[in-house]
Amino acid sequence: MKRVVLAGISALAVVTMMGAANAADIQRRQAMPTKAPAYVAAYNWTGMYVGVNGGGGFGHSTWSGATGTSGVNTTGGVVGGTVGYNYQMNQAVFGLEGDIDWSNIHGSTTTAPCTTMSCETRNSWLGTARGRIGYAFDRFMPFVTGGAAFGDIKNSPAGFAGDRDTKLGWTLGGGLEAAIAGPWTAKVEYLYVDLGKTNCPVGSCAVSTDVNFHTNLVRAGLNYRF
Repeated sequence: MKRVVLAGISALAVVTMMGAANAADIQRRQAMPTKAPAYVAAYNWTGMYVGVNGGGGFGHSTWSGATGTSGVNTTGGVVGGTVGYNYQMNQAVFGLEGDIDWSNIHGSTTTAPCTTMSCETRNSWLGTARGRIGYAFDRFMPFVTGGAAFGDIKNSPAGFAGDRDTKLGWTLGGGLEAAIAGPWTAKVEYLYVDLGKTNCPVGSCAVSTDVNFHTNLVRAGLNYRF
């Protein structure tokens, strides 16, 4: 009987030690660091899209002639169409985007060199061709953008024919785009646009006058992705 009891006690001790060893091994394995899984975006921004945009512009134009320099504050609305393409790599989104807008950005002054007449600067159409770099947070994508800008600068001194010139300039800005439903996305963006300057010659502006144009665009847009 004594031998049976001793054998039972020995077996119980062995089982207890094995259980403790297994528990310690499990704890060690649970404590081992594991590599975080690679990010997989639920929404993919890759593809072509078309859309519409609209908003407003506010900026400044300068008239510079032999009789002085005058600043013109300009404001007005814009509306037009957009086309673009995105390519997503992990969370980075690279894209190309172009747009063309009807514009009513304009302003006038009556200070030198326009002291005897009102001089107006007007932009009637405006387009951009830009690259975009975004960072996808699933269905939200902040982005920066920049590239070429083109449009017209019309100079209209009262009582004279004035002059209109198409100019090539540059633009830089940023914004936020979000997927809203199905293939539709919506965005808001800011662009600084500089079209440089044009010269209004003698006869068209009484005296030779340089006129520049730059504006700040704030627009919203709605795009359809293919």
